[in-house]
Amino acid sequence: MEFLSNTVALSRIQFALTAIFHMLWPVLTTGMSIYLIVVEGLWLKTRNPAYYYHARFWSKLYLLNFGIGVASGLPMGFQFGTNWAPLSEAVGDFLGSILGFEGSMAFMLEASFLGIMMFGWERVNPAIHYISTILVAFGANLSTFWILTANSWFQTPAGGEMVNGKFVIHDYFQAILNPFMLNSFLHMFFATLETSLFVIGGISAWYILSGRHQDFFAKSFKIVLAVAIFVAPLQIYIGHLSGDQVYHYQPTKLAAMEAQWETVPAGQSANWSVVALPNSKAEQNDWEISIPNGLSYILEFKSKLSQPVLGLKEWSPQDRPPMIGLIYYSFRLMVGIGFFLAGLMGWSLLQWIRGQLSDTNITQQRWLMRVWVLAAPLGYIAIEAGWIVRCVGRQPWTVYGEIRTADAASHLPAVEVLTSLSLITVLYSFLFISALYFGSRIIRKGPDLSLPIPGIVEKEEVFLTGSATHIPDSRPLEAQQ
Repeated sequence: MEFLSNTVALSRIQFALTAIFHMLWPVLTTGMSIYLIVVEGLWLKTRNPAYYYHARFWSKLYLLNFGIGVASGLPMGFQFGTNWAPLSEAVGDFLGSILGFEGSMAFMLEASFLGIMMFGWERVNPAIHYISTILVAFGANLSTFWILTANSWFQTPAGGEMVNGKFVIHDYFQAILNPFMLNSFLHMFFATLETSLFVIGGISAWYILSGRHQDFFAKSFKIVLAVAIFVAPLQIYIGHLSGDQVYHYQPTKLAAMEAQWETVPAGQSANWSVVALPNSKAEQNDWEISIPNGLSYILEFKSKLSQPVLGLKEWSPQDRPPMIGLIYYSFRLMVGIGFFLAGLMGWSLLQWIRGQLSDTNITQQRWLMRVWVLAAPLGYIAIEAGWIVRCVGRQPWTVYGEIRTADAASHLPAVEVLTSLSLITVLYSFLFISALYFGSRIIRKGPDLSLPIPGIVEKEEVFLTGSATHIPDSRPLEAQQ
């Protein structure tokens, strides 16, 4: 229990806890907002009430996740001034403005139009409401852009130099467009979208298995599948591009991800370790199963390397990432889930092509629906594992190659950090239980198919005025069916 008296270790645990918990909620809001644009757009185009009711139902889960995300995200920002004051002083000129952009440009945009999206259905013109939904989605994903810009700069600092312990920015746009930025943002954007698709698909599959609103949720299931066909394989490709950047810019992280202790010189082939038991004290893997030439093909699509793959022994122990096993298996967990979801998408697509997902046959695909239900939380696990690789693999640096984590932490009494860590743990436990409770209530209740549909003209009014030639059916969806 030595870490209980180590301020740096406690501050890292506290930031890790807040980051891991907070990450759960924006994931669904950023991805689900794209889905809401799709279903509301389909409603405006077709005037099919089913799409309107989908927008109303799924937006409830969106609002719940937004609220928990706001509450859980505030402690993260405060920690830069409390637990990580030296870091804020050193990089505040850049980090402060980026976080300011995220708050003023992204979060405020999302929050400002959220009220119209949730409560403006019968109060504003449908086109105005749709614009509000688009702006909410844009704000949510713009927030992802700024957060990933800041984190990517920590991975590959650019646009300036360290002067007397302070990072001075010479080229602001070069700092924003640092080498990791684009792929990092795209990787996270598609990760949130893919996770949201499989959450929506998993919930839809649960309804189909339960025999409730089967036709209604078969529609959302097919919408999800139609989008996932493109998203799942594209996410794997972008993930590969991100790994390629690690190869070129963060060799210590790559060595930790692959538990590679010995350097593989250029001109030779590198094996890929499938599973292994890393031993940091002995500086070796106690055992491993590897694929000959596998890493060479993964990194460069050829049998021999044009550049060396540096092993962990190239650096002294204090300059290597800690917890090699955690990084190694977190990376494999993320990759494994990515390929599993792509495989599930392929299986579902095959059944769709065979006509097994029609309204009459989809209820018979019970094993497929069960797997979709089980797959619903996997995207969250993959994202959390990916962030562990990204941030733990960057150690011992907070700003890679510039500021060590030990120098970035505030000099606080360990008991104070432990106290705040305990309070945050209690608060987050309460928020998590509350989210599960209210989320399960929304799902158990199901869609409200009796809600009035905006834009419907009453038949009596049309009869008296003669102002319409087509009268939409204003009955609830179930009555129409």
